[in-house]
Amino acid sequence: MLAVAEINYYIREEINNKDCLYTDVARRMNRDVRTIKKYADMEDFNEQPKRKQTRKSPVLGPVKEIIDLWKKEDLKQKKKFRRTAKRMWELLKEHHDFAGSDRTIREYVSMKKKSSLKKGSRGQVP
Repeated sequence: MLAVAEINYYIREEINNKDCLYTDVARRMNRDVRTIKKYADMEDFNEQPKRKQTRKSPVLGPVKEIIDLWKKEDLKQKKKFRRTAKRMWELLKEHHDFAGSDRTIREYVSMKKKSSLKKGSRGQVP
């Protein structure tokens, strides 16, 4: 990213007020032409937050209920005897003919764990 001074006082000044070409400014600044054009045409310099992709999960859909049930059962057991995400994946492959990857299960378990921590982390109000 270029410094604000370079953008405002050099690029925008040269291109908008002095009618220089993008290529001339790019050559003088030793930058790419596309970068110069981007900053010369830009009006809002605040970065837009990236949207998180949401995808359907055709592989994970049928086994979500099973994983949720296992997580509830595991809460009743000691920590040492709980199922890990990898163990859940292995059990799903063996007993439920699961065709997905272990990464899919790990991400789902992680997401459920984070959401349950957010729900249960409310402090007490005196």
